[in-house]
Amino acid sequence: MAATTEDLIDRRRLRGKLRFWRVAAIVVVALAVLAVPLFGWKGTILPREQIARVEIEGMILEDRKLLELLERLKDEDSVKAVVLRIDSPGGTTVGGESIYEAVRAIAAVKPVVAEVGTLAASAGYMIAAGADHIVARRTSIVGSIGVIFQYVDASTLLNTIGVEVNAIKSAPLKAEPSPFAPASEEAKQMIGRLVMDTYDWFVALVAERRGLSQADTLVLADGSVFSGHQGLENRLVDALGGEDEVRAWLEAERGVPAGLDFVDREPEKEGDGFFSIFTQARSGVFAALGLDPRAASLEDALLRRAGHLDGLVSLWQPSRTRVTSQ
Repeated sequence: MAATTEDLIDRRRLRGKLRFWRVAAIVVVALAVLAVPLFGWKGTILPREQIARVEIEGMILEDRKLLELLERLKDEDSVKAVVLRIDSPGGTTVGGESIYEAVRAIAAVKPVVAEVGTLAASAGYMIAAGADHIVARRTSIVGSIGVIFQYVDASTLLNTIGVEVNAIKSAPLKAEPSPFAPASEEAKQMIGRLVMDTYDWFVALVAERRGLSQADTLVLADGSVFSGHQGLENRLVDALGGEDEVRAWLEAERGVPAGLDFVDREPEKEGDGFFSIFTQARSGVFAALGLDPRAASLEDALLRRAGHLDGLVSLWQPSRTRVTSQ
């Protein structure tokens, strides 16, 4: 059916509105993006003073994103202190070492407190030792100061099923110990030297950070774990409690302003950064204009708002609705 004059006028009017909203949205989005550096994540004009709290949970690894977060917190003027909420059985020594060094870098410019949850053992305790003050619950578990190297000897199983593994090596200790044969005494001694070198470093670290003698630290560094109460008695922790005790120490001993909020800070995830900020700004602009903040473009937002004006929208919108509802 041929379009009537009234239809043509309506379409011109819609195109004119579309151009107006497009220009308006571009201007508002540009202003929003330019304003982003002045805005905190909570929408306040400037980042508010806070106590940043970082969760360190699970297996300790050399976590690049976590290290980047700790570096940012060190340099943020609005962050007056950092609390590490630790709940970890440990992990790699390299992971523990790298995070420990990042914690010490923060402590050089602002106070750091370790708040132990259920567990801060091995590399988890190594990280806690980097803090200026350690608070644990009475029944928390701390300690396990030590190093372990584990390997599998599957040679008996392989012999049982008739599998023989051969190797040509440049030297007897290359790739030892191997899971395909019992470890030689030389291989065990090599791994023992490796373990003890790292163990000695760990013991010295704890002795220095906790103000203990080498002899006293060695007594505690037999791999034993301790309750928070036992840890307090053995000077592995400084106080029993939780957030209230952390706040009290920061305010009384380090002069942190009273009443600051604890703000949970997390490492950036893949896809965070400028484009994520742009998406948030675009959604905010659409919402302010009364449009759908989930829309991916201005055209999408306008058609969702005024879909009844065009036959194409009346066919497309139900399709989008069905997809969304699945």
